Amino acid sequence: MKFITRPLVALAALATVVMFGNVPVYAADKGTVGIAMPTKSSARWISDGNSMVEQFEAAGYATDLQYAEDDIPNQLAQIENMITKGVDVLVIAAIDGTTLSNALENAAAADIKIIAYDRLIRDSENVDYYATFDNFKVGVQQATSLVNGLKARFGDGPYNVELFGGSPDDNNAFFFYNGAMSVLQPLIDSGEVVVQSGQMGMDKVGTLRWDGAVAQARMDNLLSANYTDKPIHGALSPYDGLSIGILSSLKGVGYGSGDQQMPIVTGQDAEVPSVKSILAGEQYSTVFKDTRELARVTVGMVDALLEGGEPEINDTETYDNGMKVVPSYLLEPVSVDVSNWESVLIGSGYYKLDQVK
Repeated sequence: MKFITRPLVALAALATVVMFGNVPVYAADKGTVGIAMPTKSSARWISDGNSMVEQFEAAGYATDLQYAEDDIPNQLAQIENMITKGVDVLVIAAIDGTTLSNALENAAAADIKIIAYDRLIRDSENVDYYATFDNFKVGVQQATSLVNGLKARFGDGPYNVELFGGSPDDNNAFFFYNGAMSVLQPLIDSGEVVVQSGQMGMDKVGTLRWDGAVAQARMDNLLSANYTDKPIHGALSPYDGLSIGILSSLKGVGYGSGDQQMPIVTGQDAEVPSVKSILAGEQYSTVFKDTRELARVTVGMVDALLEGGEPEINDTETYDNGMKVVPSYLLEPVSVDVSNWESVLIGSGYYKLDQVK
């Protein structure tokens, strides 16, 4: 009986693998994809990771998903470990896009293809493709929403506005900021928008690691130094996690209560706390980037690469990483506010209504 039982156990285990998707066995025929994500501190990156694992597994790949919790040496070690384990492709959302050159040289030497995911990897020839959103357009949408909100809430200008940028080690932060300034700079030049602090440029307004507490502390300082005798009307925020911190600072000095109207505050990523904030009349808008679509594009790139084809791209000019122009696929962002949140976020199936209400 022992000799019969063991094969039966083995067969049962194999059946379990097939039924429940123990990926390394089930997907060995198509290869393994190493997925390096920056952090779980943002709901957005959790969603990205989940979407990619789900779609890569559905396409027949094994996955190795790692989060580095915004620790650069940790992400480097994770990537090196994936290389050692022999993944076929690396999909990397870099914490710092300038720190991976040596690791990518090792990957290239092992014939491992590299896809930069949402954040451009800089200073390396060994980046094969880039999957992202139109990041300049994200900034344009944020600034356009800010201006529209200022006019709707406060009537004619001039408007007192402060600027916040993303993390200076994230290449996208500069695209967001430059896109926004393409809208705001003419208004600043004409005097319709006034930055009372005078703080402009990513070297002054950047927020390392996209840290909401840092943004909140900076807004505290801006308010106490520049707005004790005049109102602030708006804040350009490139990310929901910063927006929540900025709003906390504003509410802390009375905005949104009594006769102090809440300033217009933008955002990005349509995270649940910010969607709830929009519905509560606090945050004015966000930018939705459908991570399911970004995962779909990335899976398509991997399929093409491993089958010897050419991945679909729609941009061969924008993303110069300092060593090469990386062929890219840019997805469309969508500006979201109280007027369209339900059709965009619920209608698309990205959220269920009970998640945000």
